[in-house]
Amino acid sequence: MQELDVKKNEFLRQFETTVDNELITIEFAEQERKIFLTKMVISEHLTEDGYKDKFIQLVLDYIRAQEIKVVPTCKEVKSFMRINRMQYKDLLPVGIAL
Repeated sequence: MQELDVKKNEFLRQFETTVDNELITIEFAEQERKIFLTKMVISEHLTEDGYKDKFIQLVLDYIRAQEIKVVPTCKEVKSFMRINRMQYKDLLPVGIAL
């Protein structure tokens, strides 16, 4: 598995990385110290190769470093955060449960 380099593209409002010339993205919307992760785009074979979870993990780590809360509205991020609840529960705003 190759190393992933996560970029925050403010213009397109998405986090992105490239694997084998294929773009993986998570779209976002920001407001009041919260970031809503709204849509993930990744090919099936990259998901099977384990890149989906790795990319989500890197995006969440990036957000944690910015000290903002995460509202996961896309199913992939929600599912990942549910499975890794203890590791990422500090990123959820008060009142948001998975």
